[in-house]
Amino acid sequence: MAKDNRPISLGVPAELIEKTISAADGFVERIDNDPTVKRTKAYWQTLGPGLTTGASDDDPSGIGTYSQTGAQYGFQLLWLSAFTFPLMAVVQEMCARIGLVTGRGLAGAIRVHYSRRMIYLIAALLLGANTFNIGADLGAMAQATQLLWPQAPYIFLVPAFGIASALLQILTPYARYAKYLKWLALVLFAYIASAILAHLDWTKVLRYAIIPSLTFDKSQLLLLCAILGTTISPYLFFWQTSQEVEEAILEGKTSIAKREGTTKKAIHAMRIDVWSGMFLSNLTMFFIIAACAAVLFTHGVTNIATSAQAAEALRPFAGNAIYILFAVGIIGTGLLAIPVLAGSSSYAISEAVGWREGLYRDFKHAKAFYMVIILAMAIGVAFNFIGLDPIKALIYAAVINGVAAPFILIFIVLLSSNKQVMGEWTNKPLTTIVGWGITGILGVAGAAAIVSLL
Repeated sequence: MAKDNRPISLGVPAELIEKTISAADGFVERIDNDPTVKRTKAYWQTLGPGLTTGASDDDPSGIGTYSQTGAQYGFQLLWLSAFTFPLMAVVQEMCARIGLVTGRGLAGAIRVHYSRRMIYLIAALLLGANTFNIGADLGAMAQATQLLWPQAPYIFLVPAFGIASALLQILTPYARYAKYLKWLALVLFAYIASAILAHLDWTKVLRYAIIPSLTFDKSQLLLLCAILGTTISPYLFFWQTSQEVEEAILEGKTSIAKREGTTKKAIHAMRIDVWSGMFLSNLTMFFIIAACAAVLFTHGVTNIATSAQAAEALRPFAGNAIYILFAVGIIGTGLLAIPVLAGSSSYAISEAVGWREGLYRDFKHAKAFYMVIILAMAIGVAFNFIGLDPIKALIYAAVINGVAAPFILIFIVLLSSNKQVMGEWTNKPLTTIVGWGITGILGVAGAAAIVSLL
């Protein structure tokens, strides 16, 4: 071992080694000081709850819905990705603002300022819908794993994914867990890459992305309801609000009194975060529909029921690269979305009944909160072994969401428009108008989904 600090040359002149190290240090310094790199780092640091909430919306069940849309109708419904983006962002921004200003999760804010009985019903409906969704997503993740590893037993994969998701939430400190979810959101770029590999006809893509088109047949209207339900979904409302509270607690605001109120800087950062997350979510939706339209619809493959079926159907026409990207994306988005589904249920239930809640607490200090997560995961796993069709599970979840979403949105718009609750951070008039418009749209979509099943 060298007895001084001079570099060991290994036959290379020491002067050359020192020049190389100096050049490398200079390159790293120039990169760190580059204005674009600095802005990128600052932007990434701004992202948080909005990014993970938006990314979790593209869960395996949502991927299946978008894949079916592209396979069955080609590019015709591609415009929905642009249409739902501002609607989704406005709703999530209202939810985030409620969390920042009140210092409470959405269920807690509704319980304090409005109807306690109604929040019990809403929390129960949310738990039911999310549990069906968890079951379908776990099954999709297991099927996607079998696409990459055919020998893997389904009976092992489903509970393994469920247990892993639950343990991550229970055992991982929130600060680390939030970073894990944030990085996992980047898995959505797998779908963007898959669409690029599909060699899209961009002239056609852009035409259908801009010009709305509907045929008004029953199956398309039902699919339209499913898209709205899976894109603007109740579990996102509760997760977004509670994550804003969790972030405030990380900053040392451990009591509601300390968390009440916010600043212009915090609102600005939240809006960047929320709109970025919803943009990524809808961009992913756009590329999934486009890829399946370009490959599956073009080759006459129009009946896709699950995300795993979409990946398998793409392989003969698009090759292994898209097949692998789709399969990996299903697993990755499931690892992101399933904890969000279970967590949002637990936030809603715990806040509704007044239990201690929060991922920042350990299991010992929030047993009821974590038991709801465990229960939702356990029932979701069980759904895969009692003969429940995953497609039916999604239909049930869609119907429950169709019933719950408009009622939840009523309280979101009322809360965020209430000056006594929100102070200077109440909705702008246009935001309120858009909020009521979204409530009406989801009410009609939910009613249509229910009628279609009668």
